[in-house]
Amino acid sequence: MNVAVDHLRFELDPLTSAPVRELIATHLAQMRSQSPACSVHALDVDHLRGADVRFWSAWIGAAVVGCGALKQLTPTTGEIKSMHVLAAWRGHGIAAKLLAHIEAAARDRGLTRLSLETGSQPAFEPARKLYTSFGYIACGPFGAYTNDPNSSYMSKLL
Repeated sequence: MNVAVDHLRFELDPLTSAPVRELIATHLAQMRSQSPACSVHALDVDHLRGADVRFWSAWIGAAVVGCGALKQLTPTTGEIKSMHVLAAWRGHGIAAKLLAHIEAAARDRGLTRLSLETGSQPAFEPARKLYTSFGYIACGPFGAYTNDPNSSYMSKLL
């Protein structure tokens, strides 16, 4: 493991700093480049600031390297949103640490199920593999989602 990654920290983030806003813009641009517009369900900064969302930025030193969010859907269920690790930092285990952090926060809030939507295209295969390795299984659309051939839905009991 890279020594720098051992110093990874997560901050509950108000989404006000330029580096974090740039990270969200990068995430949205990537999602829009990999999926048809009608199938992009990533949240923008304003929606990530919603009362039902907790957003974390991931940092190594003074560099933001990734992010993730937890959206509460019901008193017992949540959705993982905006998981993203910058390309230069992929392959170091940051996404796994971020996912574990979000799951722990969900448990602390008393949630018993987490769900997520990710792309079904080949570019999203690493994300689907990560979620599967954490015990997420395929499920049907949840919440406001509908059947979409460009989306994969997954869920896990906590």
